[in-house]
Amino acid sequence: MEMDNITVTERAARRIGETLRREPPGTMLRVSVEGGGCSGFQYKFDMDRTRGDDDVVITRDGAVVLVDQISLGYLAGSEIDFVDDLIGASFRVNNPQATASCGCGTSFSI
Repeated sequence: MEMDNITVTERAARRIGETLRREPPGTMLRVSVEGGGCSGFQYKFDMDRTRGDDDVVITRDGAVVLVDQISLGYLAGSEIDFVDDLIGASFRVNNPQATASCGCGTSFSI
């Protein structure tokens, strides 16, 4: 599913759905961008039960993802995926706007 050019992959939606089922009803996954990390910006994933008036809501297969308007500008065109590889299982953001990123994929620069 796509909203404001942010896509949630089937793998990510499945994992988000599994995670949300263990949380209190009404819990959503908030994806945001904040300053910091080794490359200038970093992705942040939090459980949130409060939807802001200007949040963008992305739903797919039972997964509900919130993105605030400021983060939306940094995430436009991105794909949220879930990867289980040698360095561990984690959500990853494949961001075409990022000009550089760290090795673990949690921070980036534009």
